[in-house]
Amino acid sequence: MNYYMPDVAELQALATRNRNKYIEGHPFPHIYLDNVFPEEALNKVLEEFPGANNAHWQRFHNAQELKLALKDESNYGAFTRHFINSLNSRPFLKFLEALTGIDALIPDPYLEGGGLHQIVRGGLLKIHADFNKHPITNLDRRLNVLIYLNKDWEEAYGGHFELWDRNMEKAEVKILPLFNRMAIFSTTSDSYHGHPDPLNCPEDRTRKSIALYYYTNGRPQEEVDPALGSHTTLFKIRRHRVEDYKGGKRWALKDFVPPVLMHAYNKIKS
Repeated sequence: MNYYMPDVAELQALATRNRNKYIEGHPFPHIYLDNVFPEEALNKVLEEFPGANNAHWQRFHNAQELKLALKDESNYGAFTRHFINSLNSRPFLKFLEALTGIDALIPDPYLEGGGLHQIVRGGLLKIHADFNKHPITNLDRRLNVLIYLNKDWEEAYGGHFELWDRNMEKAEVKILPLFNRMAIFSTTSDSYHGHPDPLNCPEDRTRKSIALYYYTNGRPQEEVDPALGSHTTLFKIRRHRVEDYKGGKRWALKDFVPPVLMHAYNKIKS
Protein backbone atom coordinates (compact mmCIF):
# COMPACT_ATOMS: atom_id res chain seq x y z
CA MET A 1 0.00 0.00 0.00
CA ASN A 2 1.47 3.34 -1.09
CA TYR A 3 -1.30 5.62 0.18
CA TYR A 4 -4.42 5.74 2.31
CA MET A 5 -7.51 7.73 1.34
CA PRO A 6 -10.36 8.01 3.88
CA ASP A 7 -13.67 6.74 2.51
CA VAL A 8 -15.98 9.70 3.07
CA ALA A 9 -19.26 7.77 2.87
CA GLU A 10 -18.07 5.02 5.23
CA LEU A 11 -16.76 7.51 7.76
CA GLN A 12 -19.94 9.57 7.73
CA ALA A 13 -22.05 6.44 8.23
CA LEU A 14 -19.79 5.40 11.10
CA ALA A 15 -20.18 8.82 12.70
CA THR A 16 -23.96 8.76 12.35
CA ARG A 17 -24.23 5.31 13.96
CA ASN A 18 -22.05 6.25 16.91
CA ARG A 19 -22.80 9.92 17.62
CA ASN A 20 -25.20 9.31 20.50
CA LYS A 21 -22.83 6.76 22.04
CA TYR A 22 -20.03 9.30 21.89
CA ILE A 23 -22.00 12.20 23.33
CA GLU A 24 -23.42 10.05 26.15
CA GLY A 25 -20.00 8.61 27.05
CA HIS A 26 -19.19 8.58 30.76
CA PRO A 27 -17.35 10.12 32.62
CA PHE A 28 -16.98 12.49 29.64
CA PRO A 29 -17.79 12.18 25.92
CA HIS A 30 -15.69 9.44 24.36
CA ILE A 31 -15.74 6.31 22.26
CA TYR A 32 -13.39 3.64 20.97
CA LEU A 33 -13.79 2.01 17.58
CA ASP A 34 -12.09 -1.07 16.17
CA ASN A 35 -10.84 -1.75 12.66
CA VAL A 36 -11.66 1.66 11.20
CA PHE A 37 -8.49 1.64 9.08
CA PRO A 38 -7.28 -0.90 6.53
CA GLU A 39 -5.02 -3.36 8.33
CA GLU A 40 -2.38 -3.04 5.63
CA ALA A 41 -2.18 0.72 6.25
CA LEU A 42 -1.40 0.29 9.93
CA ASN A 43 0.96 -2.55 9.13
CA LYS A 44 2.91 -0.09 6.97
CA VAL A 45 3.01 2.45 9.82
CA LEU A 46 4.21 -0.30 12.14
CA GLU A 47 6.98 -1.27 9.72
CA GLU A 48 8.21 2.33 9.78
CA PHE A 49 7.79 2.86 13.52
CA PRO A 50 11.15 3.89 15.06
CA GLY A 51 12.67 1.55 17.62
CA ALA A 52 12.85 2.62 21.25
CA ASN A 53 16.60 3.23 20.97
CA ASN A 54 16.23 5.64 18.05
CA ALA A 55 18.00 8.92 18.87
CA HIS A 56 15.14 11.11 17.63
CA TRP A 57 12.70 10.26 20.44
CA GLN A 58 11.95 12.90 23.05
CA ARG A 59 12.32 11.07 26.35
CA PHE A 60 10.11 11.90 29.33
CA HIS A 61 11.48 10.47 32.56
CA ASN A 62 9.95 11.96 35.70
CA ALA A 63 7.45 11.17 38.45
CA GLN A 64 4.45 11.54 36.14
CA GLU A 65 5.71 10.29 32.78
CA LEU A 66 7.97 7.53 31.58
CA LYS A 67 7.42 7.61 27.82
CA LEU A 68 8.86 8.43 24.40
CA ALA A 69 7.37 10.95 21.97
CA LEU A 70 8.24 11.99 18.42
CA LYS A 71 6.49 14.99 16.86
CA ASP A 72 9.02 15.92 14.15
CA GLU A 73 7.55 14.39 11.00
CA SER A 74 10.88 14.68 9.20
CA ASN A 75 11.86 11.62 11.25
CA TYR A 76 8.81 9.58 10.15
CA GLY A 77 8.69 7.12 7.30
CA ALA A 78 7.06 8.34 4.09
CA PHE A 79 3.87 6.35 4.58
CA THR A 80 3.54 7.40 8.22
CA ARG A 81 3.74 11.07 7.19
CA HIS A 82 1.09 10.48 4.54
CA PHE A 83 -1.17 8.56 6.94
CA ILE A 84 -1.05 11.27 9.62
CA ASN A 85 -1.69 13.96 7.01
CA SER A 86 -4.77 12.03 5.86
CA LEU A 87 -6.12 12.22 9.43
CA ASN A 88 -5.69 15.99 9.32
CA SER A 89 -7.55 16.24 6.02
CA ARG A 90 -11.09 17.46 5.35
CA PRO A 91 -12.74 13.98 5.10
CA PHE A 92 -11.46 12.91 8.51
CA LEU A 93 -12.23 16.28 10.08
CA LYS A 94 -15.81 16.05 8.81
CA PHE A 95 -16.06 12.55 10.33
CA LEU A 96 -14.87 13.84 13.71
CA GLU A 97 -17.26 16.79 13.58
CA ALA A 98 -20.21 14.53 12.75
CA LEU A 99 -19.27 12.06 15.50
CA THR A 100 -18.59 14.55 18.29
CA GLY A 101 -20.79 17.52 17.44
CA ILE A 102 -17.75 19.82 17.65
CA ASP A 103 -17.79 22.02 14.56
CA ALA A 104 -14.99 23.76 12.68
CA LEU A 105 -12.20 21.52 13.96
CA ILE A 106 -8.66 22.59 13.13
CA PRO A 107 -5.81 20.05 12.92
CA ASP A 108 -2.37 20.70 14.37
CA PRO A 109 0.42 20.65 11.75
CA TYR A 110 2.94 21.16 14.57
CA LEU A 111 1.86 17.89 16.26
CA GLU A 112 2.41 19.64 19.59
CA GLY A 113 2.38 16.93 22.27
CA GLY A 114 1.26 14.41 19.65
CA GLY A 115 2.67 12.37 16.79
CA LEU A 116 4.17 8.99 17.60
CA HIS A 117 4.20 7.72 21.19
CA GLN A 118 5.97 4.69 22.61
CA ILE A 119 6.23 3.26 26.11
CA VAL A 120 8.65 0.55 27.18
CA ARG A 121 8.22 -1.96 30.00
CA GLY A 122 7.86 -0.10 33.31
CA GLY A 123 6.67 3.08 31.61
CA LEU A 124 3.51 4.98 32.50
CA LEU A 125 1.58 8.21 32.07
CA LYS A 126 -0.20 9.26 35.25
CA ILE A 127 -3.74 10.56 35.25
CA HIS A 128 -4.03 14.10 33.95
CA ALA A 129 -6.03 16.68 32.03
CA ASP A 130 -4.30 18.01 28.92
CA PHE A 131 -3.07 21.53 28.26
CA ASN A 132 -6.03 23.53 27.00
CA LYS A 133 -4.39 26.07 24.65
CA HIS A 134 -2.03 25.40 21.77
CA PRO A 135 1.34 26.92 22.74
CA ILE A 136 1.91 28.36 19.25
CA THR A 137 -1.52 29.15 17.79
CA ASN A 138 -3.36 29.76 21.10
CA LEU A 139 -6.30 27.75 19.73
CA ASP A 140 -8.50 25.79 22.15
CA ARG A 141 -7.78 22.08 22.41
CA ARG A 142 -11.03 20.16 21.98
CA LEU A 143 -10.44 16.59 20.87
CA ASN A 144 -7.91 13.76 21.21
CA VAL A 145 -7.60 10.84 18.80
CA LEU A 146 -5.41 7.88 19.78
CA ILE A 147 -4.68 5.02 17.38
CA TYR A 148 -3.07 1.92 18.84
CA LEU A 149 -0.57 -0.28 16.99
CA ASN A 150 -0.11 -3.23 19.37
CA LYS A 151 -0.65 -6.67 17.87
CA ASP A 152 -1.39 -9.67 20.12
CA TRP A 153 -1.53 -7.40 23.16
CA GLU A 154 -2.51 -9.36 26.26
CA GLU A 155 -4.60 -8.07 29.16
CA ALA A 156 -1.78 -8.92 31.56
CA TYR A 157 0.57 -6.50 29.80
CA GLY A 158 -1.47 -3.57 31.11
CA GLY A 159 -1.17 -0.19 29.45
CA HIS A 160 -4.94 0.31 29.51
CA PHE A 161 -6.10 3.78 28.57
CA GLU A 162 -8.11 4.87 31.62
CA LEU A 163 -10.83 7.53 31.93
CA TRP A 164 -11.34 8.78 35.49
CA ASP A 165 -14.20 10.52 37.26
CA ARG A 166 -13.84 14.15 38.31
CA ASN A 167 -13.33 13.24 41.97
CA MET A 168 -10.48 10.88 41.10
CA GLU A 169 -12.20 8.03 42.93
CA LYS A 170 -11.99 5.40 40.19
CA ALA A 171 -11.41 4.62 36.55
CA GLU A 172 -14.83 4.60 34.91
CA VAL A 173 -13.47 3.13 31.65
CA LYS A 174 -10.40 1.05 30.82
CA ILE A 175 -9.48 0.50 27.16
CA LEU A 176 -6.92 -2.11 26.14
CA PRO A 177 -4.56 -0.60 23.50
CA LEU A 178 -5.16 -3.18 20.78
CA PHE A 179 -3.96 -2.96 17.18
CA ASN A 180 -6.32 -0.92 14.97
CA ARG A 181 -8.28 0.41 17.94
CA MET A 182 -9.01 4.14 17.92
CA ALA A 183 -9.99 6.05 21.07
CA ILE A 184 -11.57 9.50 20.70
CA PHE A 185 -12.53 11.83 23.54
CA SER A 186 -13.40 15.45 24.26
CA THR A 187 -10.63 17.45 25.90
CA THR A 188 -11.49 19.74 28.82
CA SER A 189 -9.79 20.80 32.03
CA ASP A 190 -11.39 17.88 33.89
CA SER A 191 -11.31 15.08 31.30
CA TYR A 192 -8.89 13.04 33.41
CA HIS A 193 -7.14 10.18 31.62
CA GLY A 194 -3.88 8.27 31.28
CA HIS A 195 -2.38 4.89 32.02
CA PRO A 196 -1.07 5.30 35.54
CA ASP A 197 0.40 1.90 36.37
CA PRO A 198 3.77 0.63 35.08
CA LEU A 199 3.61 -1.29 31.83
CA ASN A 200 4.04 -5.03 32.33
CA CYS A 201 4.76 -6.20 28.79
CA PRO A 202 7.77 -8.40 27.89
CA GLU A 203 11.10 -6.58 27.54
CA ASP A 204 11.01 -6.95 23.76
CA ARG A 205 7.58 -5.34 23.42
CA THR A 206 6.50 -1.70 23.64
CA ARG A 207 3.15 0.12 23.69
CA LYS A 208 2.92 2.04 20.40
CA SER A 209 0.38 4.65 19.37
CA ILE A 210 -0.37 7.65 17.17
CA ALA A 211 -1.74 10.70 19.01
CA LEU A 212 -3.51 13.51 17.18
CA TYR A 213 -5.16 16.56 18.71
CA TYR A 214 -7.75 18.89 17.21
CA TYR A 215 -8.61 22.49 18.05
CA THR A 216 -11.22 25.21 17.59
CA ASN A 217 -11.09 28.99 17.71
CA GLY A 218 -12.84 29.38 21.06
CA ARG A 219 -14.85 26.88 23.07
CA PRO A 220 -18.28 26.75 24.81
CA GLN A 221 -18.44 28.98 27.86
CA GLU A 222 -19.53 26.08 30.06
CA GLU A 223 -16.17 24.41 29.40
CA VAL A 224 -14.18 27.42 30.58
CA ASP A 225 -12.87 27.41 34.16
CA PRO A 226 -11.93 31.01 35.05
CA ALA A 227 -9.92 29.79 38.02
CA LEU A 228 -7.59 27.85 35.73
CA GLY A 229 -7.40 30.00 32.61
CA SER A 230 -4.81 28.76 30.14
CA HIS A 231 -2.92 25.85 31.66
CA THR A 232 -0.35 23.21 30.93
CA THR A 233 -0.93 19.51 31.69
CA LEU A 234 -2.67 19.06 35.05
CA PHE A 235 -1.60 15.84 36.75
CA LYS A 236 -3.93 14.39 39.37
CA ILE A 237 -3.56 12.10 42.36
CA ARG A 238 -5.75 9.00 42.43
CA ARG A 239 -7.56 8.75 45.73
CA HIS A 240 -6.78 5.71 47.87
CA ARG A 241 -3.63 4.92 45.84
CA VAL A 242 -0.64 5.31 48.14
CA GLU A 243 1.88 5.10 45.27
CA ASP A 244 0.60 8.46 43.96
CA TYR A 245 1.68 10.09 47.24
CA LYS A 246 5.25 8.78 46.98
CA GLY A 247 7.63 11.13 48.78
CA GLY A 248 5.04 12.82 50.96
CA LYS A 249 2.77 15.84 50.79
CA ARG A 250 5.36 18.32 49.53
CA TRP A 251 6.29 15.97 46.67
CA ALA A 252 2.63 15.66 45.75
CA LEU A 253 2.18 19.44 45.68
CA LYS A 254 5.33 20.10 43.70
CA ASP A 255 4.67 17.49 41.06
CA PHE A 256 0.92 17.69 40.61
CA VAL A 257 -0.10 21.30 41.26
CA PRO A 258 0.16 23.86 38.40
CA PRO A 259 3.27 26.10 38.81
CA VAL A 260 1.26 29.31 39.40
CA LEU A 261 -0.56 27.70 42.35
CA MET A 262 2.67 26.20 43.69
CA HIS A 263 4.23 29.67 43.65
CA ALA A 264 1.31 31.07 45.64
CA TYR A 265 1.57 28.17 48.10
CA ASN A 266 5.27 28.84 48.68
CA LYS A 267 4.59 32.56 49.27
CA ILE A 268 1.99 31.72 51.91
CA LYS A 269 4.32 29.23 53.62
CA SER A 270 7.15 31.77 53.71
